[in-house]
Amino acid sequence: MTEADAVPREHKAHAPKSVGCLVLTISDSKTPETDTSGQLIRELLAKAGHQVVRSVIVKDEPAHVQDVVRQGCEDSRVQVLVLTGGTGITSRDSTFEAVESMLEKRLPGFGELLRVLSYEQIGAAAMLSRAQAGIRQRRIIFSLPGSPNACRLALERLIIPELGHLVREVSR
Repeated sequence: MTEADAVPREHKAHAPKSVGCLVLTISDSKTPETDTSGQLIRELLAKAGHQVVRSVIVKDEPAHVQDVVRQGCEDSRVQVLVLTGGTGITSRDSTFEAVESMLEKRLPGFGELLRVLSYEQIGAAAMLSRAQAGIRQRRIIFSLPGSPNACRLALERLIIPELGHLVREVSR
């Protein structure tokens, strides 16, 4: 094992095993009964040992999205915010702009990697996703597409494997 391999392993070894999460669904039409992506995110986080301390559905209005993000970043129980919906290119999709303006640091690799993984599954349509991640007030924020398949891909392949490590690093 090289020194480059040892550093991430050491960081992960000292990372929290369970973190507090807020799940935010952004949709003009979803209800608690029809929010399949939000439900999937909550299930996958819980299965991985994380705590969902709050779950919210808001309309695709930038002010509503920003209000919930601000509240989540002020809540000491919340270390990670996972948003789903509003990342496309329709006239109503405004999550990217709402969140982008609030980030103190960006993690461009997240969106890039998710689009690569999506491309392997759905082809060139992956370019329509404006998924992103970043940091605000030492909280990790992920904005995912509204598709349950995209949410599963993001959580299983990218977010859950690194969640404790990300929280450890942003807390330093």
